[in-house]
Amino acid sequence: MKAKNENTEAAKSNLLVSLRKYHFELKHIMVLFIIVVAAQLLISYTHKSSLQRFLTQTQESYQRDSSERLSNLTATALELILTTSSSRQSQIPEERQKIIEAFNIILSQQLLVQGVEKICVLATDGEHVTTIESGQLLYDYFLGDSTTLRITDVQNEKAISIYSGHEDELKQKELIQSELEGKRTFHVLVPFVPKGEYAGALYMQNTPDFTFITDEIISSYNESSLIFSGLIFFGFLAMFLISSYTLSERNLAQEQLYMQREQQLKERIDYQKEALFTKRIYHTHHKAEKVMGFIKEDLYALGKQNIEEIRGRVMKYANFISRVIYDMKWYDPPLQTIRNPLFKTDINGVIRFIVDNICLRITKDSTPHKYEMELDESMPPVPINEFVVWEILEPLFQNSMDHNPNAVITITVKTEYVAPENKSLIIISDDGVGFPEALLQPAENGLKRIFLENVSTKENENNSGYGCYLAYEISKQRCGWQLDAENLPEGGCRFILTIQN
Repeated sequence: MKAKNENTEAAKSNLLVSLRKYHFELKHIMVLFIIVVAAQLLISYTHKSSLQRFLTQTQESYQRDSSERLSNLTATALELILTTSSSRQSQIPEERQKIIEAFNIILSQQLLVQGVEKICVLATDGEHVTTIESGQLLYDYFLGDSTTLRITDVQNEKAISIYSGHEDELKQKELIQSELEGKRTFHVLVPFVPKGEYAGALYMQNTPDFTFITDEIISSYNESSLIFSGLIFFGFLAMFLISSYTLSERNLAQEQLYMQREQQLKERIDYQKEALFTKRIYHTHHKAEKVMGFIKEDLYALGKQNIEEIRGRVMKYANFISRVIYDMKWYDPPLQTIRNPLFKTDINGVIRFIVDNICLRITKDSTPHKYEMELDESMPPVPINEFVVWEILEPLFQNSMDHNPNAVITITVKTEYVAPENKSLIIISDDGVGFPEALLQPAENGLKRIFLENVSTKENENNSGYGCYLAYEISKQRCGWQLDAENLPEGGCRFILTIQN
């Protein structure tokens, strides 16, 4: 017996160990239960709302129809009494009393119907509208000696107001008119036409109530939804327990696959960053190499008469080289080295230096492009590093020269300070061939294609398509400036830099 108990305990222990390996926990079941039940409740709520909306619309249509039918029957009964009552008979006291009682019965009997709150005849003499709610007044007006309308002390102002809004339509079409007030109260107007002549309208205020039917249907639907949710839960629980064993190996394989993919993605991202950084280093190295050539030329031309001029220019070149080398160290340089209140850069001065000591020196031995400068001396200084401004403007000048290599073009550089809007404009334009229209079309992100990376008008050239891209990235992302490009109607193109001071 003891051995049997030990075997039973051992079996239970092995079962628990097996279950723990597959991580059966109550929280897993609860999470899945909440998700499934929430989905079921959402579906039930949506279905219930649709059903309730359908029932409400059906109920409203039926309520309107029943109100109009009841009003029409009442008006028909009154019209029949007036039609069958001759003027001679109506003057006999006994007949007169019978007609008045018939009118009272018809008018009061409708008030016994559930939902009917007001009923009266609206009569008009062309100037005044009054409500007739008793058989005596109805008899006096239609069968009495005088047809003069007598305005009673108690008037149903609501009925008169509704009748005034539909009077013309009732006279012309002689069709039943009804209005819905709130959600359930109907105001019905039936043309009153005794003996074929329009005399006014029968007014009935009816508030039929069939919500008990809707409540019963919704209650039954709620019970069905609750039972269905319970069945879903128990069925899902059984399915979960059965499938957990089968899915455990798959989960392990997926986990290993995800880890492998994560590692591959990391390696791929690192490779892309390195490739992009390498291309940018090549681009900046090319600019630094060009400036180093200028420094060598200046040192060869150094003399006593030009030592001060060359020293200042070489200092500028050397500082630009330092900035280029600094950019090579950082994928994203610190913001304070780009924008800083301590920087007071004169944009006009930077433009003059680039044109005189970079652009004109480049074209000295090639096609001699012309430069015209229209610089606004009221331009305020900007809190941007001088050599960052250089990195923005120099590729834009270079773009005009590179894409018009065999023609003498005029490159116009204009600065303008718009004081009312507190903004500055830098406009670089030329009279060359302009941009291909395809480069001015927006890409998927809304950015013009000319400012995308690896997009260039140069054909069969590697390592191109970075000048405009870098100018845009630096001006937009690092300086907060706006850069745009467009073709000119008279030919050529221009870049527009907008600086919000």
